[in-house]
Amino acid sequence: MRTWSILRDGRGFVELTLPDADPQQRRDLERATSYRYELYRENTLLYSSPRLTLSETRRARDGALVVAGSPG
Repeated sequence: MRTWSILRDGRGFVELTLPDADPQQRRDLERATSYRYELYRENTLLYSSPRLTLSETRRARDGALVVAGSPG
């Protein structure tokens, strides 16, 4: 998974790039209106996001699923 924090139109958002190995996960994310994510390293929680409003789902060139959202 790759994570990017970017400004778009002066507003911060998070973009996650996920391998598309699970078709059900893809369908669930495409239907969602909001999401949260947690980042772990070796079973240690490093970051827990606030609730993010889903703004976009799309495919990357390599077929991965890209999910973008903003707080609020």
